[in-house]
Amino acid sequence: MAVQTRKEEPLPPATSQSIPTFYFPRGRPQDSVNVDAVISKIEGTFARFPHERATMDDMGLVAKACGCPLYWKGPLFYGAGGERTGSVSVHKFVAMWRKILQNCHDDAAKFVHLLMSPGCNYLVQEDLVPFLQDVVNTHPGLSFLKEASEFHSRYITTVGPQQRGRGEPGGGSSVGRGGRGAGSPQRPRAQAAWVLWQNVALLEEEADINQLTEFFSYEHFYVIYCKFWELDTDHDLLIDAHDLARHNDHAISTKMIDRIFSGAVTRGRKVQKEGKISYADFVWFLISEEDKKTPTSIEYWFRCMDLDGDGALSMFELEYFYEEQCRRLDSMAIEALPFQDCLCQMLDLVKPRTEGKITLQDLKRCKLASVFFDTFFNIEKYLDHEQKEQIALLRDSDSSGPELSDWEKYAAEEYDILVAEETAGEPWEDGFEAELSPVEQKLSALRSPLAQRPFFEAPAPLGAVDLYEYARGDEDLEPL
Repeated sequence: MAVQTRKEEPLPPATSQSIPTFYFPRGRPQDSVNVDAVISKIEGTFARFPHERATMDDMGLVAKACGCPLYWKGPLFYGAGGERTGSVSVHKFVAMWRKILQNCHDDAAKFVHLLMSPGCNYLVQEDLVPFLQDVVNTHPGLSFLKEASEFHSRYITTVGPQQRGRGEPGGGSSVGRGGRGAGSPQRPRAQAAWVLWQNVALLEEEADINQLTEFFSYEHFYVIYCKFWELDTDHDLLIDAHDLARHNDHAISTKMIDRIFSGAVTRGRKVQKEGKISYADFVWFLISEEDKKTPTSIEYWFRCMDLDGDGALSMFELEYFYEEQCRRLDSMAIEALPFQDCLCQMLDLVKPRTEGKITLQDLKRCKLASVFFDTFFNIEKYLDHEQKEQIALLRDSDSSGPELSDWEKYAAEEYDILVAEETAGEPWEDGFEAELSPVEQKLSALRSPLAQRPFFEAPAPLGAVDLYEYARGDEDLEPL
């Protein structure tokens, strides 16, 4: 008897489904925007200016006509080509703004687009220079710097990395954060751009610049510059490995200092040719050293520890750095934990997904990355962690609410120390100690012939300023 096989009927074709767009790199388009009404308001504002041309001083009114925060005035002016002629015509500005309204659909995207150099889809530190120079020139909280023009570039060099480096959700901004030394261009990040935009909006509302601790605080700049000044003994705005090793009483291991100067996290020719890093490099170092919880600082130290650059930390690399920690502990008459025991603790801490190696993503997921790094190259902080229970460390890292970051805590403590040191040596005539006014105490020194030659006279066209060149100069500037 023949066996009949059952014929399988072909399945009907799957119905195609339309998946709605879910990725909007320049913001979600909004139908409610009346472009013609916005343009009409801008044209009415320009009609109030001579020949319908706006100078930099007029751009505050133009920014408000565009519906933008006040401190967009600089990027708006430069975005329309105002730096070339000193003014912007209504026709050129309207053409520029209409194009932005058509292509950028939220405020963060518009602001980043204004800052970016033509043809780029990322920000580099130099793109922030004209915007930051305008903040220095016009923000009431920085009015004292008008008499100290030499320090404009120092402040800008300091604030730039904070805007691009202290970032990601929950810790600041990192627009186009980079590769080597966080200086190379990378992809724009919507969340970071949004945080940057929010803080720029706060500039208009907050007269005290020191309240804007995420990016613009003068006190933070003062702390960083004073720390650099202490290490830069010849005051040429360059420090070598011997200078940097003195930071925090030689807390950082020699092997890690060597890695910093190897080019793993720095850029420019000075490191390779002369074995020196600039003030801008030091800003990255100090922020990363004092707050190892941000994505950028984790990337910074991961690159330093990744000796072969393969994107993973091997057990050999961990042992390489731990050997020096053991020697230093022995010299302090402290018994060091054997490497295998230390390794078990660190693997339990990080919980890497692949056995035998630790990746960057493993460390970013770990809430105690700072403990991991300090174990291998910072003797002082390693000993501090050893004094704390791991549960207490986790409790600190899990705390919710508007807690100060490690960097903000460090900057506040160091500023208080600087205040105490300054005021202790300079009592007022009536016998009461003066509260520290960082600039006033040094203004007399700034009225020297050198001070009459501004270090940074005017913002240059976008992309034309090399921060790693103008970050050092011939002036022998003491901290303000």
